[in-house]
Amino acid sequence: MESKYYNEDKLLIIKLTEEIDECTVQKIRRKADYEIERNMPRKVIFDFDSVTFMDSAGIGLIIGRYRIANMLGATVEIANINDSIKKVLELSGILKIIKIIETEAKAG
Repeated sequence: MESKYYNEDKLLIIKLTEEIDECTVQKIRRKADYEIERNMPRKVIFDFDSVTFMDSAGIGLIIGRYRIANMLGATVEIANINDSIKKVLELSGILKIIKIIETEAKAG
């Protein structure tokens, strides 16, 4: 996981760089929580550009970070997902509360 914070926009981009499953989610959760609490952003974007697989543990990861960000007054968006991850997100119902964006210009 890599993260970039843009102070002028109060934007935190969390670029996920591995498969998201039960084995990896604990490490990602700790790092993401730390970055959200440290930066206090107005918007958090999870960039899935390098993620090829996500199971139900990923849903819990996203919902938990959504709750933390929401308590701190931030919004959460998801960027650059592939079709299989989009299907998992649709089935979970998470897209009712979190918006998908196609690309994020500052992610690069």
